[in-house]
Amino acid sequence: MPGSDNRSLLASIHDVSPGSEREVDRLAGLLTETLGCSRFAMLVVPDHWGRHPIRSGTPFANRLRAWSDSGIEMFVHGWYHKDTAEHRGISGLKARYMTASEGEFLGLSYNEAARRIEDGRALVEDIIGRKAAGFIAPAWLYGSGAMDALRDSTFDIAEDHMKVWIPQTGKIVARGPVITWASRSTARTASSLAFAALARQLLHPLRTVRVAVHPGDVTKGAILSSIEKTLRCFARSRLAGSYQSLLA
Repeated sequence: MPGSDNRSLLASIHDVSPGSEREVDRLAGLLTETLGCSRFAMLVVPDHWGRHPIRSGTPFANRLRAWSDSGIEMFVHGWYHKDTAEHRGISGLKARYMTASEGEFLGLSYNEAARRIEDGRALVEDIIGRKAAGFIAPAWLYGSGAMDALRDSTFDIAEDHMKVWIPQTGKIVARGPVITWASRSTARTASSLAFAALARQLLHPLRTVRVAVHPGDVTKGAILSSIEKTLRCFARSRLAGSYQSLLA
């Protein structure tokens, strides 16, 4: 029976903002239909690239609250998502090859990271009327300032490419690579499709499997097909779970 051994499938929609509402709608429908429930997460960007601010009382804010009321977990996902810092060394390589100017929290100072983390928490929690599930940095990239600020925050959960952990203690509550897709180039799309296919073969022993989708995924039929195939593959042997359940 799916989930009989307490294995779980954690699915999430990234980059949720007023500018991506149509794409998020489509992805939410895909996840709900494929998983058979609305037990997944949304990662909310308060002001995506400084162009799409979320304001209380607006139709989009009301939708966020309705999604949250339906059981969808809401994470704070940076503030702008855009990275404007100058990077050197390893951080420079991460900024260049792991994302396209999206790693907002890779180069922030402690004070700036703490301010954006707290502002994001306050905004999202005011809108949804409950505590946010956690914080996940854009592109899953954290600099030392962001890590220190997150440790001093009140968030229960954080996540990167390879793990989920409790910020205040550093305790890791789930391990393993997140399955995600890339739509911004033909080569990256092909690579992500290949990784998803490999993951469907190799990641079954993991207690927790994570799948993350992005608004850009709806632009390519091959990606949408791979997402559905991946979700169905893992849902056969495990239940859709929540990040909060990792704390139990």
